Amino acid sequence: MSVPDYMQCAEDHQTVLVVVQPVGIVPEDQFFRIYKRIASVAQVSIRDSQRNLYIRYRHHYLPENNEWGDFQTHRKVVGLISVTTCGSAKEWPQTLDRFHSQKEVFGATLYDSRLLVFGLQGEIAEQQRTDVAFYSSYEDCPNVEKRVEDFVESIFIVLESKRLDRATDKSGDKIPLLCVPFEKKDFVGLDTDSRHYKKRCQGRMRKHVGDLCLQAGMLQDALVHYHMAVELLRSVNDFLWLGAALEGLCSASVIFHYPGGTAGKASGRKPSLAQGQGQAADAGKRHRPGALTANGISADTSSEIGRAKNCLGPEDIIEKYKEAISYYGKYKNAGVIELEACVKAVRVLAIQKRAMEASEFLQNAVYINLGQLSEEEKIQRYSILSELYHLIGFHRKSAFFKRVAAMQCVAPTIPEPGWRACYKLLLETLPGYSLSLDPKDFSKGT
Repeated sequence: MSVPDYMQCAEDHQTVLVVVQPVGIVPEDQFFRIYKRIASVAQVSIRDSQRNLYIRYRHHYLPENNEWGDFQTHRKVVGLISVTTCGSAKEWPQTLDRFHSQKEVFGATLYDSRLLVFGLQGEIAEQQRTDVAFYSSYEDCPNVEKRVEDFVESIFIVLESKRLDRATDKSGDKIPLLCVPFEKKDFVGLDTDSRHYKKRCQGRMRKHVGDLCLQAGMLQDALVHYHMAVELLRSVNDFLWLGAALEGLCSASVIFHYPGGTAGKASGRKPSLAQGQGQAADAGKRHRPGALTANGISADTSSEIGRAKNCLGPEDIIEKYKEAISYYGKYKNAGVIELEACVKAVRVLAIQKRAMEASEFLQNAVYINLGQLSEEEKIQRYSILSELYHLIGFHRKSAFFKRVAAMQCVAPTIPEPGWRACYKLLLETLPGYSLSLDPKDFSKGT
């Protein structure tokens, strides 16, 4: 991976990734209007289950990042929603071909996909298809959200089947070795019958199952699998995957301790309407042992005790983040993973109001080498560092990085310098340096 997602937070580990992209020529304003409606379905309460599925939407996602999906399943594109404009029946075959071509980009990991067609009317539009929805116009599409909810439920069915399949693997020692892209060439010719190799396979698979459990809303199971993965991977010094197992353990623990999320007010997990109705309907019913109520609290106290036992405490979360990041730091190809882990840890520390420790993680993030970055990526990186320093109350440090971002906007290597953006960013640095442009703040000279 070459491009980090600076907006990642610990609770993203429980989300499934859905990419929403236009097919053919779609007006940008119309696409983002539909995208906004699709993205509003960020949480779905699964029918016949007391679990929720959380969805993370992206309208742009690099296929190379998808290759890290076995390492951390929340990086894997499991759903694709394509939006297209089709004016006549003649255009339909070509539109469908484009949709299938788009699916092939993420084909290896997709659980399901949908095509939303706008503008097509007539016989084709009257066909009943599960993977295609027809709308007469971008303005007249009342049930988009319902379609997306049904789509998410189909993703959950596949996710659950994969979780059960992996968790109850009866293949004995013949567990496949999960790899990240840069590792594949290193394992050619290894003795696959050695005890060391088998433990490595088991540890990585345990960690993978933990990821699937977390996505499927089974926090307790995820914690158990992560703990087992940590023990197995530590015993064979599989540091990269040990770091991932520790980070998974941290994420699950953060979700347990901070149900409101760590990315700010917008990211809080709000109960859906359906969930609230279900809560009222089930209020008088007896719960089966181990079942979760609609608000995520177990009605069976033994289950809750077990969860708390496996869960890391607030202090331990940060220690494990430090350990995970130190392992990531051993691999130059894991720079993006290391940087994102630092950002996640900072967001947790900000909630814990531990600013000095957060600044240590940020200082580490500054020195992580991601190779050759474009000017735009540099601006983004410095801007995010500025925001994170502001989040923990380091206003002068925040202003410093914002100023660096501003200077980057007009770097000599940029063909068209962004003077307006530079000026705007520089203005925003003034409070951090305790500077003011208001004449009232200055005493009049004689």
